[in-house]
Amino acid sequence: MRKADITRRTSETEISIAIDLDGTGRYDMQSGVGFFDHMMDQLSRHSLIDMTLRAKGDLHIDDHHTVEDTGIALGQALVKALGDKKGIRRYGECSLPMDDAQVHCALDLSGRPFLVWNVTFPSQKIGTFDTELVREFFQALATHGGITLHIDMRHGVNSHHIAEAAFKAVARALRQAVETDPRKADEIPSTKGAL
Repeated sequence: MRKADITRRTSETEISIAIDLDGTGRYDMQSGVGFFDHMMDQLSRHSLIDMTLRAKGDLHIDDHHTVEDTGIALGQALVKALGDKKGIRRYGECSLPMDDAQVHCALDLSGRPFLVWNVTFPSQKIGTFDTELVREFFQALATHGGITLHIDMRHGVNSHHIAEAAFKAVARALRQAVETDPRKADEIPSTKGAL
């Protein structure tokens, strides 16, 4: 049962997230931030990780705390659901095109958090959503999920397409990495014997 429920409460947010790594990509996102819910839908659908998100944040200030704290909670949920990581493929990558945009993601569920972010947005906003929060989400996810995460934009002129391509590329790479490797289903994928 590779499932996890995480609740994170601070003076700024209250986040509850439930995931199932062996799902079908069913999602139910309610963060109060429309564009972010749309991105989280993509993350769930394309990773095949079932996700339910309930977030209440200080949106009267801005979306920052809600987005960042969701990344923190999702990272913690991934760590909990993966357990000792026995049998996973560990690595994943995807080059994902979306119209004018193409984003490449390579990741390692190494337990060593690191974000390489080579993505630029031509606009500061997508609707009312601050584009800089896309990086904040992935930084929090990498840090609290123990993920070495590289995200590189190859092209793009539309900020919505760039953001969506990034979320979908991460989702597809994550899908590969959390899958069970049938050739090594009883082993931790590291010469160290631990991740």
